[in-house]
Parts: sequence; structure tokens; C-alpha cells
Amino acid sequence: MRVLTSAAISVLALALPSFGQQIYDIWSTTWDQSKLFTYTNLSPNPINFGSPGAIGDADIVITDTSTFQSVWGFGGTLTDSSALILNNLKNKNSASYWNLLEFLFDPTDGANSAGFSYLRVPLGASDFSANVYSFDDVSGDTALSSFNINKAPSYLFSVINDIRSINSQIRIHVLPWSPPGWMKDSGTMNGGNFLSQYVNTYANYLLKSLQGLKSKGIPVYAVSIQNEPENSNPTYPTAKISASQEAQIGTALRSLMNSNGFSSTKIIGYDHNWNDAGGYPIQLMQQAGDAFAGVSFHCYSGSVSQQDTFHEAYPQKEIYFTECAGTQGSDWWSDIKWYMDNLFIGSIEHNSHSGLMWNVALDGNGSPKLPGTNSCGTPCRPIVTVNSDGTWSVNQEFYAMGQASKAILPRDAGGPWGKRIGVSVGGTLNWGLRVGAYVTGRANSADWLRYSLVVLNWDDHPNGPWDPQPVQTTIEFRGMQATYTFPVGVTTLWWYAPNEGHSFDGPDATVSFGNASATVAFESGAQDGGEAAFYNPGENAGDQERLFRFRRDI
Repeated sequence: MRVLTSAAISVLALALPSFGQQIYDIWSTTWDQSKLFTYTNLSPNPINFGSPGAIGDADIVITDTSTFQSVWGFGGTLTDSSALILNNLKNKNSASYWNLLEFLFDPTDGANSAGFSYLRVPLGASDFSANVYSFDDVSGDTALSSFNINKAPSYLFSVINDIRSINSQIRIHVLPWSPPGWMKDSGTMNGGNFLSQYVNTYANYLLKSLQGLKSKGIPVYAVSIQNEPENSNPTYPTAKISASQEAQIGTALRSLMNSNGFSSTKIIGYDHNWNDAGGYPIQLMQQAGDAFAGVSFHCYSGSVSQQDTFHEAYPQKEIYFTECAGTQGSDWWSDIKWYMDNLFIGSIEHNSHSGLMWNVALDGNGSPKLPGTNSCGTPCRPIVTVNSDGTWSVNQEFYAMGQASKAILPRDAGGPWGKRIGVSVGGTLNWGLRVGAYVTGRANSADWLRYSLVVLNWDDHPNGPWDPQPVQTTIEFRGMQATYTFPVGVTTLWWYAPNEGHSFDGPDATVSFGNASATVAFESGAQDGGEAAFYNPGENAGDQERLFRFRRDI
């Protein structure tokens, strides 16, 4: 064995960061549905990163030195109706039920699953419940002595726990569609305005909700004060709660949570449309910023770029995107384009930590709904449609979110979530691609990082009439280049690379990539400067693979 010369080390120092970077893993959903969340392993012919050449029609440039927010998951809302539909499926066809839950929620790396990891749950009735109820419907019960978490249907809790048995990392975000009716000027949960005299009572009501869920074995990641606090509708549970009132409730609730074992549970404010991003959410932070971790948005009015209004005012506060509903009868491919552009690439691009749709599951009629509600006049489409015969099918919402979810799930059990990184698109067809780029850390800091792209090719009308065109694309990463032709559709792909930066010291050197290191030995292939190889010291070099040869089992 001999130590490399300083000149050889310098060459390796330049070469190592890009050595072995290859794309093996691709998930695809195409416009014509010829591929639907379809996995392809490119072994034994991966896409290699090599020396850069001419750029493609589009040129994706990754700047992994620019990092932004972590992305903590995609998913939907488990309304009472969704839980009922799923529970009925469990009773009718248990195997089908568990197959569906695994397809939706299993976060295991390599699983044939979307790995949805963020679940919203109403506290009390919504427009997708069998009847109107809160956890305390006894008028004037300010002591909340009649509070009962079991007013919610038992199948809601059992389905949540079934989901958690598949995905223990899932974040559960709870919130009411209305306070109890007696806390409002309407006297009913259906519409009306919150009465300020009940600020402390309502804060205690929300604390008791968290305690009730804990008693059911359900840990809560975040709680919101009110779904859509600027909406009052007399046909289903809704309530207007002003920014000032929500600030007061949030301040009282934060104190109660901190004193009762819920200090790690976040309070997320607003939970309403983009259009008022510069109003209500800003006022909330001005009045009670210490109580709220951030705010969440819905898609029904305004545009996703308005999330930036809040972010620019409060860059240290978190943003979540928590609701959008598709409607039956819309065009499958047009929906996917809109979802990716605005939500599952777009909202993340505008600093959201999450991307959610509305109901997780309904029947083929978009039911069951609360009797008498006028919401979802054109039936809302769920993520998954469950049929009366025990079969099910996933909708465009699943495919759009599933493609995005694959890019940010932890690579290792208990490992970090994906983090958005810098990306731009050049070339003559740069307009044809929408791209999100992410890096996922590792549980073992010595393991290579995973870099992922989510790419929407929406070049389907290049010259006016319908004419979907694949886009020949170059991918630029750390001075190296790969080439891939993206079909019209959504593609998720990834590769592995070490952390940037490295150093060598001593004959049995520690090779460092950021905070990852490993001890290696150097051996030259010839007396006067042959090819160098890297081996674990203490082993026979002839009996082992080179450390820096790319291995498929990263």
C-alpha cells in the first residue's frame, strides 16, 4: 500500500463530488394514462452524470447550495364521511381496505405507495358528517362539564389508528369547522359569528379536544382555531372568527397547551384562502405571533403567489397548504397540470411545508354529505373513490400528490424529510417544464444524500393544436450533466451524491463530505501513478469492492 501523491489527491478532490452519480429510479404519470404512478428501475443502464456538453431543449440547473424549507408531507382530510367510507370498506373487504391504506400511506422507501404523511381531521362536524355535533352541545356549559370526545363517531378514531399503524410518522392536524353553537350569535354551528365572551372557554374546549385525542392514542402535530374563519354558511358548520378573536384564543390556548403537556404541538392560524394572505394572517402575527407557529392556506380564491406576501412579512413563520377540492366531471390531465403548477410544485415553491387535498375518500357520488348542505354543489371528488362492491380507484389528486410525495419522503426510517433546494430551467423550451428540486438527508451521516426532481412536462400545445411533445432535457448538477427526455406528464426521479466539501488527512485518511466521513486507505495501481482505488483499511483490497463505486443499495 502507498499514499497518493499530493497531485493525485488534488485530482481526486476535484473528481470525487461527482463520481458515481447515476439515476436509477423513476416514477411516472403520463397525460395519456399509459403510465400511472409507474416505477421504472433503469438498472443495468442508468442515466449517468458526465462531463457537460451542449444543453438540451430544456436545461434544469440545480443549485444545491441554496436550501429552503423542509417538506413534511402531502395528504388530505379524514372527514367523518371519509372515515365512514373507509370503515365500511374494512367491514366488507378487509384485505382491500388494508391494501388501500398501504397504497395511500406507506412511507417505506421503495414501497409501491404514495406515502401520504399529513392528515387533517375535523374537531366535530363538517359538511361531510352524518349530523351536526360538537363535543359539548349543552348551552352555557362554560365549565365544559359535558365535554365528550366520543361525540365523534368511533370509526373516526379507529381509521386514524389504522393509518398510524402503517405510517407512524404521519402528522395529524386537527381543527373545528365551528365552535359549539352556543358560543356564537347564531346559536347554531351552521354559520354565525363567534362571541368574544367565550374566548377562554373555547381555548379550553380546544385543549380538551387534544386531551381527548391523546386518550385515544392519537398524537396531534398541530391544531388550528377555526377552518375558514372568514366564511359563514347557514347550511353546514362554519363560523366567522375575526383575526383579533383568533389571536386572543390562540394566546390563551398556547398557555394552556404549554401547561398541560402539549408544548410541542403547534398552533397554525388562518386556514383560509390565498386572497387574504396580506390581511388576516398578518394581523394574527402582529397581535399574537408568539402563539402561532405559522398559517395555512386554501386554494378557493386568490393565487398561490400570494403566500409570498405572508412569507416576506414573516419569513421565520411556517406556511402550510391544507385544502383544495377537485370536482367531478373535470378533465383529468388539465387537473393534474393545475395541481402541479399551483399546489404540489407551486405551493412548495412558495414556501409551504405541506400540500393537501380535501376528502381522503368518498363514494362515486361524492357522498355522504351532511344533509341539507349546499357545499360541493358539483360533487367534490375525493383522493380515492370507494365503490359499494368493495373495490376502489384513485383519482387525479392521488397521482399528482403521489408524484410529489415520492421526492420528499425520508430515505431512511426515522431520517430527515426532503428539503427544497434551488433550481432553474433554461433552454428554448424552458417554458415546457415546471420543476421542483429536493435533497433528503440520511439517518447515517456517512451515507450519500438523495437528490430528487419532480418535473411537469406540460408541452401539449406547442403550436396551437393538441400535440404533446416530450422534452429532451439536460440536468446540471455540481459541474456534471445528465440527459433525460421527459414525456408529457409528471416524472419524479432521483440520484445520490455525497455532501459538498471534503478533506484528506494521513495515510488512512478520513474522507469528509460536509458532516459525513469515513476512514479509507489509498492504493495506486502502478509505481508511477496508476489508477487510484479506495478501500476500507484492514481488509484485503482484492476481496472487496471499491468504496466509491456507486452501489445500488444506497
